[in-house]
Amino acid sequence: MVERSYFDWNATAPVREEARSAFAEAVAVNGNPSSVHAEGRAARRLVERAREEVAALVGARPADVFFTASGTEANMLALSPSLESAGDKRLRDRLLVSAIEHASVRVGGRFPANAVHEIPVEASGRVDLAALAAMVAESAWPLVSVMLANNETGVLQPVAEAAAIVHAAGGLLHVDAVQAAGRIGCDIGTLGADLLTLSAHKIGGVKGAGALIRRSEDIHLSDPLIRGGGQERGYRAGTENVPGIAAFGAAAAVARRHWREEAAQMAFLRDRLEAGLRAVSPDAVVFGAAAERLPNTTLFAVEGMKAETAVIAFDLEGVAVSSGAACSSGKVQPSHVLAAMGVSPALVAGAVRVSLGFSTAEADVEGFLGAWRKLANTLSRGQRGIAA
Repeated sequence: MVERSYFDWNATAPVREEARSAFAEAVAVNGNPSSVHAEGRAARRLVERAREEVAALVGARPADVFFTASGTEANMLALSPSLESAGDKRLRDRLLVSAIEHASVRVGGRFPANAVHEIPVEASGRVDLAALAAMVAESAWPLVSVMLANNETGVLQPVAEAAAIVHAAGGLLHVDAVQAAGRIGCDIGTLGADLLTLSAHKIGGVKGAGALIRRSEDIHLSDPLIRGGGQERGYRAGTENVPGIAAFGAAAAVARRHWREEAAQMAFLRDRLEAGLRAVSPDAVVFGAAAERLPNTTLFAVEGMKAETAVIAFDLEGVAVSSGAACSSGKVQPSHVLAAMGVSPALVAGAVRVSLGFSTAEADVEGFLGAWRKLANTLSRGQRGIAA
């Protein structure tokens, strides 16, 4: 059996042992967290403990954390024309989203299609702040969504600068921090975000839990996405996923304590991987390399390589990588992120994403490079054959 090396952490992180234990503990609790008896109160304590840990991860108050079933749901909840600020009940007239956002943001939430507009990005993969300033100036009451770190390139976005522009125009800023949490600092106050989205399974929790976090109680959503029994203070109806939320809290607690040293180790291994990649293939292009990136992400391509072929070849060598975002991999379509950056279609077609995590080891990097040497050699022979 081939020993596996996992390099698809941006799609989902392996479950941390602490999260696994918290999940098992919560499964054994029988009560509904809305019940007032002892069993219900025990379940409620697990949810509230997790709320405190998730809040602490991003410097928020526990009362401003609302649990959802996923990061996608949290994004959909946030992107509503009915989002209020300091009691102002005017409907948001425009939604501005960066051209590199996750699909769950690009679809526009509950805004009508003609009210959704894309903010362009620079060739580096960073949001064009001048374009953002011009666009918010044209809106009377805008909502803007800019991710903290891109899920494909890892490029960090100038969120604090964007927040200053948006707030000066009287708008609100939503930040999808799904890929950034646990890898870089994500303090909601420092970022200037009014709303922040997280996802449990990106930081070592289990799949099926996310959170929308608001900066303060001045931010209010009068039109919840899911209505019903009034759970999550009316923001998200439905019995809470107690085991998933408990695991989310445990993962958040570990991430808050250890993200700095884990990020340093990931950056060291990522740089070693990229150096080895370029040593084998000097013509390899690493996208976003000129900008500040997440410490764990490499998106690269070699002209003439097809991403689907490369992903399969890596898999056969025991290395798990992806051809882009997990929500779109497997579909034959170009990366909207690279297209927005102005990358040529020939390179877009061969883009492979490699993402590391807290348990990635040097042996994994060596395994990747060994697999790449074989693939690059095959690619080189094929190109020589075409030239002949």
